[in-house]
Amino acid sequence: MFLLERLPAWHTNSLSRMVKRPKLHVGDTGVACALLGIGAVALDKDRTRLGPMLETFVLQELRRQSSWRPTPIDFFHFRDRDDFEVDIVLEQGPSAVAGVEVKAAATVTEGDLRGLRKLRAAAGSRFTSGVVLYDGSATISFGAGLYGVPLRALWETPGA
Repeated sequence: MFLLERLPAWHTNSLSRMVKRPKLHVGDTGVACALLGIGAVALDKDRTRLGPMLETFVLQELRRQSSWRPTPIDFFHFRDRDDFEVDIVLEQGPSAVAGVEVKAAATVTEGDLRGLRKLRAAAGSRFTSGVVLYDGSATISFGAGLYGVPLRALWETPGA
């Protein structure tokens, strides 16, 4: 019934400190909220519950949008034994790796980029960019291919 989705861990063979367990996502955030008995008001009040739902929502949206591309994109998550993590890693063949961190917050801090920096180091020249999607309004460059981007950019047309 495709209720649970396994998001495999991204790693390279040379990285022995990576945690290689898959991450589980409920395929439909509406079903997940119903099973947990939480509605929109409860999610708005409790950011700790909103975070995982938002992460799953973004994963599903990115999967839908990637299905339009002529070149397939594979999806992973990244975590090392020091608890540096990236919620979603996108890999396009052997040449390109990008990271997406999802934050249920109105600001982006340097600390929010820790996992993306670790992914960039692990991916080396394959790393193309890292994005922290957040509940703010400004696109922010943190240099070296790292950005804070409003969550709504997933569905809004630029300049609209």
